[in-house]
Amino acid sequence: MSAKNSHDIATQLRPVLTRLVRKMRKLSPIDTPLSQTERAVLVSLENQSLLAAELAVIEKITPQSMGQVITHLNSLGLIDKTPSDTDKRKIYLSISALGKEMIRQVRNERDEWLSKAIAEVCNAQEQEILKAAIGPLTKLVEY
Repeated sequence: MSAKNSHDIATQLRPVLTRLVRKMRKLSPIDTPLSQTERAVLVSLENQSLLAAELAVIEKITPQSMGQVITHLNSLGLIDKTPSDTDKRKIYLSISALGKEMIRQVRNERDEWLSKAIAEVCNAQEQEILKAAIGPLTKLVEY
């Protein structure tokens, strides 16, 4: 494939993906008082405990800003804090049961919307094309 062809695909694909992501974000519960960064922190904590400094690096924000995020998430009961066994100055953060439930709810709502949209808007051939595109799109995300 030529560089021009790749560029043409990118030029057409980028705005479509951007609009799809925005639409999916809008499907979050209206009463969820979380910023995009706060949601990203919950997802980062979903499978591991991390220090606030590690989260700040992952999210590319200052430690002070991360402190505000953590304070808000903690006040809502969405994260748990656990002191390190070896260094009591270190506090590990993990997602609470309530935080996991919130993420599950948001994902379910998004999955239901996307499933309905695919079923109603795309014919069987288009659905197969979308299914085949999952592999290449995953490669792009992991690049």
